[in-house]
Amino acid sequence: MSVEILTFGCRLNAYESEAIRARAAEARLENALIINTCAVTAEAVRQSRQAIRRARREQPQRRIIVTGCAAQTESRNYAGMAEVDLVLGNSEKLVAQNYRDFGVGTSERVRVNDIMSVRETASQMVDCFEGPTRGVRAFLQVQNGCDHRCTFCIIPYARGNSRSVPMGSVIAEARRLAEGGFPELVLTGVDLTAYGADLPGSPSLGHLVRKLLAMVPEVRRLRLSSIDTIEADGELMRAIAEEERLMPHFHISAQSGDDLILKRMKRRHTRADTISFCKAVRALRPNAAFGADLITGFPTETEAMFQRTIDLVDEADLSSLHVFRFSPRAGTPAARMPQLDRNLVKERAARLRAKGEDAARRRRLAFVLSEQTLLVERPGMGRSECFMPVVFEADTAPATFVRCRITGTRDDALLADIAA
Repeated sequence: MSVEILTFGCRLNAYESEAIRARAAEARLENALIINTCAVTAEAVRQSRQAIRRARREQPQRRIIVTGCAAQTESRNYAGMAEVDLVLGNSEKLVAQNYRDFGVGTSERVRVNDIMSVRETASQMVDCFEGPTRGVRAFLQVQNGCDHRCTFCIIPYARGNSRSVPMGSVIAEARRLAEGGFPELVLTGVDLTAYGADLPGSPSLGHLVRKLLAMVPEVRRLRLSSIDTIEADGELMRAIAEEERLMPHFHISAQSGDDLILKRMKRRHTRADTISFCKAVRALRPNAAFGADLITGFPTETEAMFQRTIDLVDEADLSSLHVFRFSPRAGTPAARMPQLDRNLVKERAARLRAKGEDAARRRRLAFVLSEQTLLVERPGMGRSECFMPVVFEADTAPATFVRCRITGTRDDALLADIAA
């Protein structure tokens, strides 16, 4: 029986799952389910534990390996589950030997080291990306870990301190992926805009973007997974202005629209910083689109504070939202703050998601009658430069580019006619 990987969480986890697949194949691992967990919320942890129990019921003969961020921060809890055969930390999951040793002799059942002791992030050679964008879009990890300590966040304790992949290794991997047929690359990391601070000469993310695009002309489209606006330096802004192959869709780590809540979160930006960044980028790239991570129900959040987050959607012109209900994570300062009623947190999240859906609807309407270039993901569906999904009636091959005219909208996409 083959190896199956179940991934929870972010794009970086999705990227690392493909690296895990490669390392497991290298070790000739068989008949195993690898669950790559997420620790960002208590709900994500609950879902992973539920998946483990379900997998054991449905596939009693298959061995279960648990890894990822929750395995790193809660290794004892996963080790205490009778369904789990092996627990690997975030560093250990990328080492083929750990899969080769699995079940041999007296190999350890729990292999989780001190993540803060990890000093380097190596480029992972990933050749294949599973899922609907297979052969179209590849993720490229350039950074890992985080040096900041937001009061709500457990991730630094799962990922360690910030560390960057050397620029030469990133460019070599980008070239390999592009020459392998991927027209679009996505740079990803835990704190992507912190890229380079630990490298000789401290090259910034903007330097990396410009160097990569200059040296790898085969990359047709380049995207950034998520950015912290306060870390966006002049070089990145110049790249946004001058590099047409850097796509004008930016997902920002906003978290809240209220300055006091941001201070209590120990964020380094203000509400005004978010708005001014979006305004500055839009002045450089008028067609730019912005998504954002936003948290509802942070401890002490009042209705007025929450309303400022609602208002931020319009003031920054955000058109896609990732809304998180605040989830207290043991060991973080926010878990010790006065908590809001869970029903209130849930209700505010629903209101913010509704606001996001309305913003996305208005954004789609603004595209009607425009001309767009699409990267086809599958027959009859592609993505615009602003990452808007577009559907059309034509038998076009994935990983190709087509011109289209937007004719209308539906609930989750644009409708288009392909240019003759």
